[in-house]
Amino acid sequence: MRPRSMFAAAALLAFATAVPAQAAGAPPIRPSGLLLTVSSPARPADDRSVLLRCAPDEDETHPEAAAACRALTRSGGSFDRLDGEPRACTRQSDPVRATVAGTWGGRPTHWGRTFANACSLDAATGPVFRF
Repeated sequence: MRPRSMFAAAALLAFATAVPAQAAGAPPIRPSGLLLTVSSPARPADDRSVLLRCAPDEDETHPEAAAACRALTRSGGSFDRLDGEPRACTRQSDPVRATVAGTWGGRPTHWGRTFANACSLDAATGPVFRF
């Protein structure tokens, strides 16, 4: 396992075990913490990951956390139903793989998809993988 992968796994484990206390009578808090990763088979040194937390509080580790959380809320937490920001992209073949592991709305979430290039990823997922 590469050092980055080990760090990401440790961060996800730490988040999963740190569930906030809940006041009596308060609605249940459904913690959401997602480890988002973008990797490139051609350039493994460019692989990057970020932890996105949306509930109960957004965090600042994702540069567009508020927009990413809104996009995920609109899609019901489905990465296949993200609105994205459709636009024309070149047909350049420079594959990137986007993956997700964590919790959304209190439910385990795992997702992965390979896109033809970074533009295709951005057009399909909007702010979620902009880090």
